[in-house]
Amino acid sequence: MAISNPGGNLNSVPASIQQALQSNYLDLNGSGGWAQQYVPDLMEQEAEVFGPRTISGFLSQVGAEESMTADQVIWSEQSRLHLSYKGEVKTSTTIEIQSDMDGNNEDTTDGISGSGDSPINHGVRVNDTIIVSNSNGIVKCLVIIVAGDLITVAPYGSTVLDHSSTAALATTILVYGSEYGKGTKYDKADGTFSDTDSRGAIEPSFKTFSNKPIILKDYYEVSGSDASRIGWVEVTSEGGGSGYLWYLKAEADTRARFNDYLEMAMLEGELTAAAGASTTADTQLGMAGAQVGTEGLFAAIEDRGNITTGVTGVNAATDLAEFDSILAEFDRQGAIEENMMFVNRSTSLAMDDMLASMNSYGAGGTSYGVFDNSEAMALNLGFAGFRRGSYDFYKSDFRYLNDFATRGGINAANAANAIRGVMVPAGTSTVYDQQLGKNLKRPFLHVRYRASQTDDRRMKSWVTGSVGAATSALDAMQIHMLSERCLVTQGANNFMLMK
Repeated sequence: MAISNPGGNLNSVPASIQQALQSNYLDLNGSGGWAQQYVPDLMEQEAEVFGPRTISGFLSQVGAEESMTADQVIWSEQSRLHLSYKGEVKTSTTIEIQSDMDGNNEDTTDGISGSGDSPINHGVRVNDTIIVSNSNGIVKCLVIIVAGDLITVAPYGSTVLDHSSTAALATTILVYGSEYGKGTKYDKADGTFSDTDSRGAIEPSFKTFSNKPIILKDYYEVSGSDASRIGWVEVTSEGGGSGYLWYLKAEADTRARFNDYLEMAMLEGELTAAAGASTTADTQLGMAGAQVGTEGLFAAIEDRGNITTGVTGVNAATDLAEFDSILAEFDRQGAIEENMMFVNRSTSLAMDDMLASMNSYGAGGTSYGVFDNSEAMALNLGFAGFRRGSYDFYKSDFRYLNDFATRGGINAANAANAIRGVMVPAGTSTVYDQQLGKNLKRPFLHVRYRASQTDDRRMKSWVTGSVGAATSALDAMQIHMLSERCLVTQGANNFMLMK
């Protein structure tokens, strides 16, 4: 079975024209004019053939909005509590620490401190007990010397470190405790003991992230003559208003489209890597040499979060094996038990089939959803969520990924790079607010917009011209819209992008 789309036979042009013209109205002249014998029956109400056309609403479900007065928002996130690193076994008693578990401070060269490369700032100390794990096995050791990123260990038992086939970042080092002899003091890194030597305290570290707002603008204009003209068709706006003045419909569509842009920009935004990285966009914006753009949700997850492509490579996260891999990754991250899944239609249906197949009657379709089905009732063939392990997943359709005029069309044209869904942790995160100088609990996603007592730029709208309340000599009405905002994605390591 195939589904065809005649294209030209549908009013599926993705964008409206910029002006109200004669072609916008019913014209009897093309059908013989008023002199024709049979005047057609005019159906005044405009048909809404595409259903709800707006896609906004995602951020309002999972986030919040807060005002700010600065050109930049900065937030800090906690680092991991326990000490675990990646490295390489150099000899039977030495290990080089090259990276933390998140891949930061990576130092893959054979550089011991002082040989030309910067050692990682790790927290392994003398007399720590560690686990050394790689493909050759697991060995538990006592740290006896720390020299920069090179540590010397004494394995417990007769097993020594096997370095015959290890490579950079192939070894995991985990600190699980410490051991001291009777009556000893803390010792220096060289292994000698003294009453005045200190082991050195571990200072907690944190990561700092930032984002900048962007200014979004749009406007609609109608001449004074067109504003006073009555149309043939009764039009209805997305907000529910109706009337025979076509410019009301056009203005409402412009406003609805702008509201969608406010959300789409927070999802799709890209921030240039550094100031001056773009030699064209920054110049076009009159900000030559400055960092432009803003980091949207998808970019934040791809940079600091997790990505799953699914076992089959067709639909992400549609079998238990893939979900078990997702659970294992979440265990390594924040282990947040409740997660919202916003997915496109194909992924949603594939998840329904996956969950139905867990029921012994699922193949026959008799026990989908509600398990007390009878032959006289409609079967519930969909699932709103499920629990796997200690995690709860709640599924919802993401219109932005389905609508052919938005990401749905991009996904259809480029299936290899399609975004099929996103997993968002529920609840709040604790972060340090640089402006207030204290820890606050906020949703993982929230929008920051510029506002002060003088000007609130969350969603500004104003009218200029001579139509209605006259403000200028322009024989037209201009409706302006403006917003300045950015998205804060906190704890992106707890997010999952389905591709």
